[in-house]
Amino acid sequence: MKTFIKLLLLVAGFSVNAQNSISGKITDIDNNPISEVQINTPEIHKGTTSKEDGTYVLKNIPKGKIKITFSYLGYKTVSKVIEVDADTLLNIQLKESSFEMDEIIVSAPFNKLQSENVMKVERLSAKSIRKLGATTLSEGITSIAGVSQISTGSSIGKPVIRGLSGNRVLVYTQGIRLENQQFGGEHGLGINDAGISSIEVIKGPASLLYGSDALGGVLYINPEKFALENSNNINFNQRFYSNTLGTNSSLGYKTSSDNWKFLARGTFATHSDYKIPTEERVTNTRFNERDFKTGIGYSKDNFSSEIRYNYNKSKLGLPEEGITEQSKSKSLLEPYQEIDNHVLSSHNHIFFGDSKLDIDLGYTFNDRQEFEEHHEDEDHDEDEHEDEHEEGEEAALRMKLKTYTYNVKYHFPKVGGFEILSGVQGLYQTNTNFGEEILIPDATINDFGVFTTANYTWNKNTLQAGIRFDNRSIVTERHEISHEGDVHVFEALDKSYNSFTTSLGLKTSITDNFTSRINLSSGFRAPNFAELASNGVHHGTNRFEKGNSDLVNEKNTQIDLSLEYKTDHFEFFANGFYNYLNDYIYINPTGEVEDGEDVYSYIQEDAKLYGSEFGFHLHPHPLDWLHLESSFETVIGKQDNGNYLPLIPANTWKNTFRSEFNINKWLQKGYSSVTLESTFAQNNVGVYETDSPAYNLVNLSFGGDIIVNDITFSTSLSVNNLFDKEYINHLSRLKADGILNQGRNIVLGINFNI
Repeated sequence: MKTFIKLLLLVAGFSVNAQNSISGKITDIDNNPISEVQINTPEIHKGTTSKEDGTYVLKNIPKGKIKITFSYLGYKTVSKVIEVDADTLLNIQLKESSFEMDEIIVSAPFNKLQSENVMKVERLSAKSIRKLGATTLSEGITSIAGVSQISTGSSIGKPVIRGLSGNRVLVYTQGIRLENQQFGGEHGLGINDAGISSIEVIKGPASLLYGSDALGGVLYINPEKFALENSNNINFNQRFYSNTLGTNSSLGYKTSSDNWKFLARGTFATHSDYKIPTEERVTNTRFNERDFKTGIGYSKDNFSSEIRYNYNKSKLGLPEEGITEQSKSKSLLEPYQEIDNHVLSSHNHIFFGDSKLDIDLGYTFNDRQEFEEHHEDEDHDEDEHEDEHEEGEEAALRMKLKTYTYNVKYHFPKVGGFEILSGVQGLYQTNTNFGEEILIPDATINDFGVFTTANYTWNKNTLQAGIRFDNRSIVTERHEISHEGDVHVFEALDKSYNSFTTSLGLKTSITDNFTSRINLSSGFRAPNFAELASNGVHHGTNRFEKGNSDLVNEKNTQIDLSLEYKTDHFEFFANGFYNYLNDYIYINPTGEVEDGEDVYSYIQEDAKLYGSEFGFHLHPHPLDWLHLESSFETVIGKQDNGNYLPLIPANTWKNTFRSEFNINKWLQKGYSSVTLESTFAQNNVGVYETDSPAYNLVNLSFGGDIIVNDITFSTSLSVNNLFDKEYINHLSRLKADGILNQGRNIVLGINFNI
């Protein structure tokens, strides 16, 4: 660990000397200056805003080609790649736009604007998530068409992309892959939504860029941006939740000079058991969370670096007995999990004129403890339980996962319309058990991948292609565990998995307003050690899981077609996909019982998923305050034997009527919206699932920036499930017990900068 941290600091300490700058003036089409325009160079994490006269300046810019973006609400985003040599002058003219700002996509290989990418990538800002009133980050991203979540109460959510979830969806945070034992369904992402700027979602195989586990897609979480050059900022955010009697408090500070940047943010969240429309609370769905994020950045001339650290401590109740005792307490009952997650990353760019080297290094440490219920203590009250835990009660289950990751990419000099990127990527991971129970054995994993991808642009067309090779080795230790008179044996394993993946995509502008994208890509996922070697009770899923050491790679091929039509006041999109999976791994009941739980084992079968998302956004002229948005999503998953795949989300149709307004000078950027979310019946169910009926939910939101004595307060009020509708989402893990989802939830938020 110490050696790895030294390596992070060594990379961060590299710098060279020269003085280059970019300056200019930003105007509209009538040559009027525009102030407060956001100017960013995403490759070196530098940014500033234009002054009242429209002028701006960025200092300490590397010599050679650099990408710079200009964005301002109500105007089309401009992205330029310019040649920097000493002091460079760049004047920009912005054109008005009725739709949201175009953004640079970080998760795609060449960091282009959303509108320029060959791959269709969905992006959701942190501000949009707060407006939704979501309790967790995983819940917030379900507003994206084609994205849903498998939930256990209000605290635990696992993202689902077009019907694929678990280890098939790879999560990136701070530029590195997140490894927090995501094979388990009993805990969530382990990332608080405070201290992030946006989330990008790649829907479909992304193994070419990210290797194993990106078979179903990627959830790429962008951290909070540093302060603009030569500025300081203190930010406070507070949210209140009526349903769970919960609060989420966050305080952040950031400062920036010409070269150095620093930020830090602390967050505390606490919630009691969630309430269902019958006015009952679901016992032990309460949870508490502490989160701390910090970062330091340095940029000078031909070098840019940032080091970030995130510590998240979550205590999550596990609802095993449904609805029993009624309480508003936030002290956890047994069983519950206590999860410590540490993420340390170093993100670096070294510029060589027209080429660039990216070096990303990461270390994650996940400590997962599970405390079981002791029936002899049933007469104790909740406070006594909590005191016992604090006095050092040993966890029945404890696993520590340590992961070292590296990702090195070289961007070759651009020649004409050609851009080429090559890289190596991998990880070294260890899992170690410390509790009296073992679900999965001690294990060591090594990943190594090498890849090349190229991008060619001509006229209004862009072609992108790539190839990659990966190897994953898994070595586990032998264990014999005695539990309640039974002996569970974990046999030692030594497995190696190889795979080639490819990708080919074309984006073309059929007309000035009509764009099409077609992508053909393959992906793979090596079996994880839970699927290979599990042999114990998973309390969060209430089943005894047995691994299968004979599992082979999952492989898939997906074709994805995207069509977009966009004018100044109307936007339409249609996405269709067909995804064929060889050797799909799934868990199936065996009919046996061990340790009082039904036994499930992992098996494989070829399968396919297909579906679509389509919708429109209407912004009629001259009603500039009005927006009507509608989207529909559907996915069907079937095995080749004719059975439907489990945990496939139901078809959903969302319609939102939204208005934007300003009231004098005291309320700016005001908004209000009403959303009707119609979820259709899910009758295409797996062999151990039951049908789920249809339901409709109505959600409201209202907010804006309130200005008092030159201090701006961003406020938000959302009401989810306005009519307290009784319903059960098909992807709720509490569905088997007939437990309803959350009833009406009023969320009040306030955010302000000092």
